[in-house]
Amino acid sequence: MSKEPNTLNQPAAKPSRSVLFGAAFLMATSAIGPGFLTQTSTFTAQHGAALALIIVMAIIMDITAQMNIWSVVTVSKMRAQDVCNKLLPGLGYVIAILVAIGGLAFNVGNVGGVALGFNAMFGLDQTIGAVVAGCLGIIIFINKNAKTIMDKVATLLAAIILITVLVVAVISQPPLGEVAKGVTRVDYLLNPENNAFTALTTLLGGSCGGYIAFSGAHRLLDAGISGPENVGHVRKSVIQGCGTSGAVRILLFLAVLGTCMSGTQWLAENAQIITDAANGGNPAAEAFRLAAGDFGYRLFGLCLFSAGVSSVVGAAFTSVSFLKTLHPFINKYERQFVVGFIAFSTLMMVIVGNAAQLLIVAGAFNGLILPITLGVMLIASRSKRIVGTEYKHPMPLIALGAIVVLISLYSGIQAVPGILNLFG
Repeated sequence: MSKEPNTLNQPAAKPSRSVLFGAAFLMATSAIGPGFLTQTSTFTAQHGAALALIIVMAIIMDITAQMNIWSVVTVSKMRAQDVCNKLLPGLGYVIAILVAIGGLAFNVGNVGGVALGFNAMFGLDQTIGAVVAGCLGIIIFINKNAKTIMDKVATLLAAIILITVLVVAVISQPPLGEVAKGVTRVDYLLNPENNAFTALTTLLGGSCGGYIAFSGAHRLLDAGISGPENVGHVRKSVIQGCGTSGAVRILLFLAVLGTCMSGTQWLAENAQIITDAANGGNPAAEAFRLAAGDFGYRLFGLCLFSAGVSSVVGAAFTSVSFLKTLHPFINKYERQFVVGFIAFSTLMMVIVGNAAQLLIVAGAFNGLILPITLGVMLIASRSKRIVGTEYKHPMPLIALGAIVVLISLYSGIQAVPGILNLFG
């Protein structure tokens, strides 16, 4: 394993508000990718108002997981894979490979998501759109100020996505009374016939599974914002990022639910159109078309384009950040490896196709990784070799994190049959 870049060995820099915002929105926009939009739309059409409880659980678990992970990574001044290797030699390599595989699977779908966005906005062929998507991601990273540009692009695109989904949520007039009832539907969650745990695992994977939970923390390390003295700023950044992705998740759920329901009446035909679109189509775009006609469809194209571009950048940056400390060559040519990662994702999307289905599968896979990565970080939080002697990781945070590990592990085991069906 190579030595850490000198930025991680220098004293922690004074926190820059723009970097803290950039890290928060890099994480948020990495989460709010085409997969996030596709998963939420598809599962809303399948589960209806009962998905409200699953979404609330996913958001709470998301905040808890990332609060623990970001704290340990930034306090230790080590990237996650190095924390793992210090805890147990060789574990970091396993984690890095798992995260990189999940990131690649998601990024292939992210490129496809941009292509779907172009198709919705302008009717552009999806293959051409995928190539353009890859080129946009590469252009960002070719620039010498790539990470600064990445921060600004992430913040801007997060705002575009939030406003776009809010507009359609208002237009669709969701039944809020049914949503309130849905939050109490524990019986629905526990009924095996409903496959609710597949939805929970996939939504959680799309929010903080795999590479996503580490994207903002690794960005802060690169900016020199680390150490116990900055942990308060880091946690505020977590709240900002998770709050943004959680707000978009809720608004998108409401928008799609309004499309599938009229008062207490379930509009089965609309729900079926959205569900069917997950097979080689664009389920979220269909929901927006049903809610707001051609205007909604094109508006969603803008939303999907924004989500796709930001996620292509976030997935590539974070996946390579896991690999670059495994060998000096990768660390030396980090930018070139990011460009190669995007180029390979683009090629795979052109060859494989079917972005919507791939995004759901990738979310489920990343959801299965979460209990492993979070569990390791919780153990690391108690090691003085990793967090030092001055820092004490809060016990309530550890306890909540342990609950998330247990729930996500149980959810993942329960979801395996449903996840395997996604391949069928």
